[in-house]
Amino acid sequence: MAEPVPEEEPAADSLARTDLTAGQGDAGRERLRRWRLVLGGAAEESLGKAGGRDGAMDEALAALYDTAGDGDGTSVKRSAGLGGSAPKVARWLGDIREYFPSTVVQVMQADAIERLDLTRLLLEPEMLAAVEPDVHLVGTLLALNRVMPEATKDAARQVVRTVVEQLERRIAQQTRAAVSGALNRAARISRPRHADIDWDRTIRANLKHYQAEHRTVIPERLVGYGRRTTAVQRDVILCVDQSGSMAASVVFSGVFAAVLASLRSLRTSLVVFDTAVADLTEQLSDPVDVLFGTQLGGGTDINRAIAYSQTLITRPRDSIFVLISDLYEGGVRDEMLRRVAEMTAAGVQVVALLALSDEGAPAYDHENAAALAALGVPAFACTPDAFPDLMAAAIERRDLTAFAERFADRQATATG
Repeated sequence: MAEPVPEEEPAADSLARTDLTAGQGDAGRERLRRWRLVLGGAAEESLGKAGGRDGAMDEALAALYDTAGDGDGTSVKRSAGLGGSAPKVARWLGDIREYFPSTVVQVMQADAIERLDLTRLLLEPEMLAAVEPDVHLVGTLLALNRVMPEATKDAARQVVRTVVEQLERRIAQQTRAAVSGALNRAARISRPRHADIDWDRTIRANLKHYQAEHRTVIPERLVGYGRRTTAVQRDVILCVDQSGSMAASVVFSGVFAAVLASLRSLRTSLVVFDTAVADLTEQLSDPVDVLFGTQLGGGTDINRAIAYSQTLITRPRDSIFVLISDLYEGGVRDEMLRRVAEMTAAGVQVVALLALSDEGAPAYDHENAAALAALGVPAFACTPDAFPDLMAAAIERRDLTAFAERFADRQATATG
């Protein structure tokens, strides 16, 4: 028999009781409670009025998501809406941070910016102090950078720095480990001096040549330790599309570029572009400066960006060129493809990332992606967690098309 509702349970911390909740067990009451919060005020007649903490959560959700009919078949915002009042929005931001986990807060903030056109309010310092920092908010702030009042810029930089530090904690160690390991493996030599022979790896590589009658291995191939060097072993060029749709990718690219630039064995360059090209390499010591050096929005001239990047390539076979773009070309398409073909023919490792973010593949130019694939250049969306392994594969000159296919298979399995 279902457990009866205790009479002494305070109504302030639960939904008002209706005949629908009467006789329900704990699981049933929780299910109805959740449905009431999901459906909002429209379900008040059948599921009851939300009270206490649930009531406050319901009001916060209603301010953003609820609409009510005005009698003629159209919908208007309920009176709970946020309107354009900065104090009201600031209070609402504080409320949702109190009632919901940070992952939900970030979604609600992004929805509020889009649905209620709160972009203007983000130019006010007190608003920035109330928001939950995340990658998408940073993208919005970067898009507003050129119109941001001076009084707001310090607060905006603090928001961006908070997110950058979070991302660095997430990706820096993995990136340095993957890249350093790949550089060490790539540095091994096949004709080592006797003192430089890696006997363990040499024996493993030649086990198939074991001679039973002599009880020994004939080492047809010697594997040597890479000689320790502080010289630059690889040149890495990140060429990043800063059109508005690439905001999250710009943020991750800036942080990755700064991490890669901290490795002395790499010479890392960061080039960002729309219809113009900007080289931000000199700012890589501070990823916050890098991000504020971008200018989200505008058109796209991939060909011009690649032409500039070609001038940075002095050692083709030791160079890795990563184009991060949705491939919608506003410049000369044939020239773009010709330049990519020139780079690959010269020995440059080239890869095109449709996105470098957690969101997966965005809308992109399928025709250009196919044309790049025909040149042996994989084009795929890469998550930040997979990017270190991609760089390791490029450093070791592994087949990047095969890497892209394996990554796509793993993603399909994870989401399937």
